[in-house]
Amino acid sequence: MIHIGTSGWSYPTSEGRWEGVFYPKGKKIDHLEFLSRFFDTVEVNSSFYRPVLPNVARNWVEKTPPAFRFTAKLYQKFTHPKMFEDATGKAAEVVAEDVERFQEGLEPIAESGKLGCLLAQFPPSFKHDEESLTYLEDLLRQFARYPLAVELRHRSWTDNPDSFRLLESHGVAWCMIDEPKFRTSIGDVPLTSKVGYFRFHGRNAMEWWKGDRESRYNYLYSPQEVSALAEDVKEVAEHTQDVYAFYNNHFGAKAVVNALQMKLQFGQKPSEPLPEPLLERYPELKEALEKGR
Repeated sequence: MIHIGTSGWSYPTSEGRWEGVFYPKGKKIDHLEFLSRFFDTVEVNSSFYRPVLPNVARNWVEKTPPAFRFTAKLYQKFTHPKMFEDATGKAAEVVAEDVERFQEGLEPIAESGKLGCLLAQFPPSFKHDEESLTYLEDLLRQFARYPLAVELRHRSWTDNPDSFRLLESHGVAWCMIDEPKFRTSIGDVPLTSKVGYFRFHGRNAMEWWKGDRESRYNYLYSPQEVSALAEDVKEVAEHTQDVYAFYNNHFGAKAVVNALQMKLQFGQKPSEPLPEPLLERYPELKEALEKGR
């Protein structure tokens, strides 16, 4: 089954906020509940910055339809030690309690049957070597109770066949990404699991390194680019049980637009009218709806 959604749902501030574009402006609504009217999945980004509290996860489960699926990014302490240390001033030494705390927060989602996958996203600086390979394998073992996907960004991983063997032996999905291409960018990613996992970050090369968490993702995929990515998703879906495809180009709700366009590519039409401000700002979405794809 193909699940298409967005990376995160809460973008309330700054120039790229979703309120007034996708979410109704000035109305008190629950953003997750609203998003779940149009998508059957979402990638939890907040779990990257802090472990989810069980009561919060339970609330998410209650707000979403029975068939809804969450994926969740692993806590930055597991994958981005420098970022964790800069943010907290503490050493990024992972202990058993860190794993237990993170798993405890996910349990309400897992128990409900709504947990699709965990995502371990590593930075471009995480390169293939003996130490990294050992660390990755240990991390996979610690979270083996859940379906897993790993996002590796440095080309050293696709250059070495050990990467494929490790992920395949653990039944872990190798995340397929779309982002600006550089000399060190990862190469073609093979299938390593019964789950396919895509992340579309946008192609804003000018802002990729010098931009911030907003401007870096200010990119709208063209209808032609969406169609090409949909072909990749379709091909993977033919060889897997479930596919998750998330748009992370969140600036100005562009992720919503592109995700809806891709859903139309697979005949997944919205079950209710889309917000007018969204259609007014992005006429290409309105055109896609009128064409039925």
